[in-house]
Amino acid sequence: VQLQASGGGLAQPGGSLKLSCAASGRVVRVNAMGWYRQAPGKRRELVAGITVGGYKNYADSVKGRFTISRDNAINTIYLQMDSLKPEDTAVYYCRADILDSAALTYAEYWGRGTLVTVSS
Repeated sequence: VQLQASGGGLAQPGGSLKLSCAASGRVVRVNAMGWYRQAPGKRRELVAGITVGGYKNYADSVKGRFTISRDNAINTIYLQMDSLKPEDTAVYYCRADILDSAALTYAEYWGRGTLVTVSS
């Protein structure tokens, strides 16, 4: 099982970026998924999460600016980031609870991270 994130890059303050993260491999079912980020010198923090039923939660710092969504048919989540600020600069990681075809329980998987830089 792999989580592959994409969509990071450079954006200007006030700009937008959209991240994607797809689960692939021996995926039977995907439960909760989410985005985390880690800025230099800081701890990894939750940005947004979404359940298989579509319940969403956000960090206070991104509410009203970021939108998480998912497509269960292709085991993919997205993070639409608008009104970006320099303090949003970080490596963004996706995370998912996945049941693979060889396991009897869900396991936690992390993507490798994608860098988002917000700078003028």
